[in-house]
Amino acid sequence: MAFFRFRRSIGILPGLRINIGKRGASLSVGVRGAHMTFGKAGTRTTVGIPGTGLSYTNVVPNHHQRGESAPVASADAAPGASVPTTSSSRAGLWTLVLLMVVIALIGASLH
Repeated sequence: MAFFRFRRSIGILPGLRINIGKRGASLSVGVRGAHMTFGKAGTRTTVGIPGTGLSYTNVVPNHHQRGESAPVASADAAPGASVPTTSSSRAGLWTLVLLMVVIALIGASLH
């Protein structure tokens, strides 16, 4: 059985690109070594050391991908009450913080 692949990446601005594939499109934001990709399957954050092949990727799937519904505040909750965060949202937050640190370090090393 044969399979084919299709992938096209179009640079819009420096650090911003649109990726098109068989299963849909996504948007990538970031620099070499640190970027985030937003697509219908979820958000993928990748941080790596350029030129080494070493990288870390964290994927936070969309709620509909996991078969869960989005968290909804209870009718008994006070207005403005926060919805408890899940471990995946905390992991996404820490990954975003790590991404920002790597971007800052890369930017500082370029100047």
